[in-house]
Amino acid sequence: MVAAYWCFIFFIFFLYLLVKNQQKKNKNNPPSPRSLPLLGHLHLIKEPLHQTLETLSSKYGDILLLRFGLKKVLVICSPSAIEECFTRNDTVFANRPVSMATIHLSYDFTTMTVAPYGDLWRNLRRLAALEIFSPNRIAFFTDIRDNEIMLLINQLVKKCQGGGEKVELKTTFNELAFNILSMTIGGRRYYGENVEDAEEARNVRYVMREMLDISVNSNVGDLFPVLRWFDYGGVEKKMKDIMRRLDVFLQDLIDKRRGDRLVDDSDDDEDRTEHRKNWKKKNMVDHLLLLQDSEPENYPDKIIKGIILVLLIAGTDTLSLTLEWAMALLLNHPESIEKVRSEIETHVPKDRLLEEQDLPKLSYLQNVITETLRLHPPLPFLIPHECSADCTVGGYNVTRGTMLLVNLRAIHRDPKVWTKPNEFIPEMHKMRSCPGAGLGKRVLGLALGRLIQVFEWERVGIELEDMTEGPGFSTPKIKPLEAICKPRVATIQYSGF
Repeated sequence: MVAAYWCFIFFIFFLYLLVKNQQKKNKNNPPSPRSLPLLGHLHLIKEPLHQTLETLSSKYGDILLLRFGLKKVLVICSPSAIEECFTRNDTVFANRPVSMATIHLSYDFTTMTVAPYGDLWRNLRRLAALEIFSPNRIAFFTDIRDNEIMLLINQLVKKCQGGGEKVELKTTFNELAFNILSMTIGGRRYYGENVEDAEEARNVRYVMREMLDISVNSNVGDLFPVLRWFDYGGVEKKMKDIMRRLDVFLQDLIDKRRGDRLVDDSDDDEDRTEHRKNWKKKNMVDHLLLLQDSEPENYPDKIIKGIILVLLIAGTDTLSLTLEWAMALLLNHPESIEKVRSEIETHVPKDRLLEEQDLPKLSYLQNVITETLRLHPPLPFLIPHECSADCTVGGYNVTRGTMLLVNLRAIHRDPKVWTKPNEFIPEMHKMRSCPGAGLGKRVLGLALGRLIQVFEWERVGIELEDMTEGPGFSTPKIKPLEAICKPRVATIQYSGF
């Protein structure tokens, strides 16, 4: 036991000497604060991470080199440096860092977010652009988004029909986002009254939350790889268990959709053709299974499961967090709520609710969403990249294996770009492009617009809503949003609630 202890100490010391020697060899490195042996700059890191890095960048420069344990990290908050990374050095930074999460939660590196640069990466990019996020494909599922948002509206009307009631919006928005995505992807709902299997829904919700929590948190084993030998903290074992349960859920979803395609042999050709025609029009898994028919080598079940996993994990938090921050900002600026409502009343007939086709005319609503994303992006960093070969960025040398972190939030609040970078000013955006250009903006525009059209909203107390951001790789609101919700009589009368 004593011998093993001293071997471990010697190994760590040896790694430290290697790191220091490498640092001496590399000249013209980006600016960097003084580091500690082995820990690097971990002693400087506090939550929220993006705010700490923003503070360090303001002191040392827009291109900053840090060391998290044994991992070198290049932090960038300069638009010109970002452009350099993803134009001149685009292939160099095309890959993702390898971590315990990418090893165990990515179907052998075949998901869209972590696939290595190459044929698979290109095929997944093409699939996303043409088959998942194309305007036609997004428009195809308009009815699902409309129906899920109407279920939420009806739920709130029932809850608040006696007058103003306090509602907890963080959970409400999370459930809405997950239901929209799960209905779009597989035609199944996991929150609310209309779920097919309550026990299955509970299990799915639980394992998805576990997956999100463990994948976004830093693991000591990623910073000090030697600790993976001992599965420090049991993280690796937990990841394997979560992935096993997730795989059962995802495979079951695919198998059930595949089973719906089966037609009784006694059916005639006309019945089969009609069945096949109707089957094609249901959800995204159905469409991916059609692609599997024509290109089985490119769309095995593993690829389809990876696509579903990424859409559910990434999409749920992105949509729900943005809705929560948008409502929090509006509650602190009630004059903006009135401007959105006035715009809706000007462009939407009084005898019906806002529809997706109305969104291109609602420029102020679009600006509210844009300003929310500027102030509180759901992910303050781009998903990390890794340098696959030595290169230069901003005139500095960057060595192979360095992780790249792009601090979007720092850029969004750069005083050199924005006159009042920390204030909520939707009017500063003069955009006129359609907010329905992507799935996220369609959901955000329709949900936010209808909530303002149907209800009066007020803060729970007289104090402004707390806008403090919580810890993590995303930007959760540290205090879950609550608000007083009261149905508007005129809207209920015209909308038939």
